[in-house]
Amino acid sequence: MKNWIIIGAFLAIIAVILGAFGAHILKSKLPPEDLAIFETGVRYHMYHALAIIILGVVGLNYDENLIRLPAILLVLGIFVFSGSLYSLVLTGYRWLGAITPIGGLSFIAGWVLFIIKMRAL
Repeated sequence: MKNWIIIGAFLAIIAVILGAFGAHILKSKLPPEDLAIFETGVRYHMYHALAIIILGVVGLNYDENLIRLPAILLVLGIFVFSGSLYSLVLTGYRWLGAITPIGGLSFIAGWVLFIIKMRAL
């Protein structure tokens, strides 16, 4: 469980760094629409990093199997959802936006699976 807390904290640090990068460096270099896309990636990245920390804390009180797959899905969601938004903005490859919903589905699947597993207790 401690590992999930550490992973979540590490992902939160990355979200803060990327948020500062967007606010201080990209703000003057990107059109407002692209900056908003980048900020959306950072926001969902941070939300789910904090959720991973919470799952790790929950796992301290329950069987690790309760949180393992939901946590993996949230990590995957960060990489695919937020990562595709970061990449889209930084590279200009707009087709990467087609990948973003896969990350969103990973977030949703992680939350749904966590609910199902909690109800089964």
